[in-house]
Amino acid sequence: MTSADFEERLKAIRPRLHRYCARMTGSAVDGEDVLQDALVKAVRARAEGEKVDNLDAWLLRIAHNASLDFLRRRSRDNVVPLTEALEASATPDVDVVAVGFRTFLRLPELQRCAVVLKDVLGHSVEEVAAIAECSPAAAKSALQRGRSTLRQLAQVPDGAMLPLMSDPDRRKMEAYVRHFRNGAFDEIRDMLADDVKLELVNRLKLEGRDKIGTYFTRYAELPNWRFAFGAVEGRPAMLVFDGEDLAQRPAHFALIGWRDDRIATIRDFLFVPYVLEAADWVRLE
Repeated sequence: MTSADFEERLKAIRPRLHRYCARMTGSAVDGEDVLQDALVKAVRARAEGEKVDNLDAWLLRIAHNASLDFLRRRSRDNVVPLTEALEASATPDVDVVAVGFRTFLRLPELQRCAVVLKDVLGHSVEEVAAIAECSPAAAKSALQRGRSTLRQLAQVPDGAMLPLMSDPDRRKMEAYVRHFRNGAFDEIRDMLADDVKLELVNRLKLEGRDKIGTYFTRYAELPNWRFAFGAVEGRPAMLVFDGEDLAQRPAHFALIGWRDDRIATIRDFLFVPYVLEAADWVRLE
């Protein structure tokens, strides 16, 4: 496989890897960060001459380990243990693709891995065992128990996460979105910090207010997009809708970071629409 072929394969499998990382970390945004880390590791390993027989399985194993590393660093304590009293199920009777990312986080790691790989990504139990580095029997048991737990958790409403914001912080975000809606990009430029950082996720990174002017120009050229103030996974966000219907799922979103009254960071998820596949989002206006 040439370097160009390898890069093309990474682009093609990226949404699939994100589905795994997002459910393992319990967050669409964190899942994208973990995915980027996993892809960097994959590129580095290939450059160092690591031999790969099954590229998809190899990438999933790297994504799996990157997800576990992230969870250990974060040391989250809200993963609930599974009791022995839960009844195993031979087949899933809940739409696991539609289950919210935070719900997956309530499964123990191996069960989460097994359910995502088997019922979301379509891998066999043997492939699950190879990626998770466990026995097929352990993978099958984890799959059955994970399915049973998800069946129970799916019955419990998972309310939208709302951001904790002061009134001044809310007004800043509302002003940012209002300026976008009105095409008042000069007003937005006046809000930028001199060292503002822009990340078009999976496309480019720029730093400095004088470097990111074309970012706003692109939005000005696409009048069919509509903007709303909202939240994604409890984080204040600008939601971007493709068309007039603001009741549908957003096409993408942008996260804005502030330093006092200046915009310090913009993370725009335009080029990774899969991040919103099952992410928790809500309009706040």
